[in-house]
Amino acid sequence: METPVTIAFQNLDRSEWIEQDVRGYVAKLEEFYDRITSCHVVVEAPHRHHKHGNLYRVRVVLSVPHRELVVDRDRGDQAEHVDLHVAIRDAFKALRRQLEDYVRELRGDVKTHVVPLP
Repeated sequence: METPVTIAFQNLDRSEWIEQDVRGYVAKLEEFYDRITSCHVVVEAPHRHHKHGNLYRVRVVLSVPHRELVVDRDRGDQAEHVDLHVAIRDAFKALRRQLEDYVRELRGDVKTHVVPLP
């Protein structure tokens, strides 16, 4: 199954390499968990008059059954996000960790701590 992916650009021209990069990361997520229903990505470049460095912002919303997983890598999160490749990579690494936690929860692999009664 191919996940519907929408990619929006803010303050940035549409770019083929960005779209390929994003679709590659989504394909890797699909290999791990094939029940992804949709993925929405917003890539935002800083305004030209931004004074504190030109850090990119990447927001990803991944829909899976009964939940949405959201990663929002804001400007200032990481100094390395002056490179758009790094900002996209970091957003999808964080999303992968959320998806792994979600799958563990589905499988019942998450330990619950029982609070003893007094």
